Amino acid sequence: MAQMWAVLAALLFLLISLVEGSVHNMVSVETGHEAVLSCPYASKLSLLMVTWKTTCSSCCLLAYRSDRNETRKLNCSERMMWKYSPDSDPALRIYPVNLSDEGNYSCEIVSSAGNFLLFSSLTVIVPPAVTLTCEKSGVVVCQASAGKPAADISWIPASNHSTKEEVHHPNGTVTRVSYIGWVNSTLPTVTCLVTHPAINQTLSLDLSHASPSLPYLLIGGSASAAAVIGVTLCLIFMCRAFRLRKLAHGSAVPFATKNFRSTPSHKKREAIKPPVLSECIYQNYNPRTIYMNY
Repeated sequence: MAQMWAVLAALLFLLISLVEGSVHNMVSVETGHEAVLSCPYASKLSLLMVTWKTTCSSCCLLAYRSDRNETRKLNCSERMMWKYSPDSDPALRIYPVNLSDEGNYSCEIVSSAGNFLLFSSLTVIVPPAVTLTCEKSGVVVCQASAGKPAADISWIPASNHSTKEEVHHPNGTVTRVSYIGWVNSTLPTVTCLVTHPAINQTLSLDLSHASPSLPYLLIGGSASAAAVIGVTLCLIFMCRAFRLRKLAHGSAVPFATKNFRSTPSHKKREAIKPPVLSECIYQNYNPRTIYMNY
């Protein structure tokens, strides 16, 4: 009898400690990988029911009843299923893990020996996308985009003149950017080191081939060449136009002078002749009928 009470007390203490949150199963998984959340062990002979739940009431519920050999799945993604057979090991498997799967999960075991509850906290790690570029202003930019947690950026060789920016995105990821000037640097290369729980990545940039003056030289040379070509074409067109106008003027003026001097204008003389009046206007003309008033 005393042994039975000791066992019950131990089970009650374990249950209280689990409910109060002093014992948790902490799991961290990189996105796209597999997450396995364990559940308290229960003998196959004593297991009655096992239930997986998420913290929100409208989220996933996965349950199994051994007496009916029945599995129930409600509001659960197809990526969530038993890792093994629920009557032997009711561990929960999530594959592939998405960022939206992050959160708290609870597993409840109902058996002939009692009820057991275990809380699991799933943390999803997102590796950042790392880039190293140089700007025309002579600044090298190392960027770790959309990582979770935020990545750490450092420079080799170390520099006390670097500046950093941090952007928090709505989905929980963070983008970090570090800037360093290299215009007056005598070093041939610069190296960016990105440290993250998912990746450790190193990128290097050859400063000798990243001269900021080269783009300006190319642009200036192109502009100068275009200006020279444009001026040359304008001069060619102006010379040709001047020659055409000169030839047209030289061929038209003598022809007009020759016609003016050698050919009399009959039309002009005909125009100044007095009009030929018809004899009909002199009919009924009688000088005696003319009266003049003074």
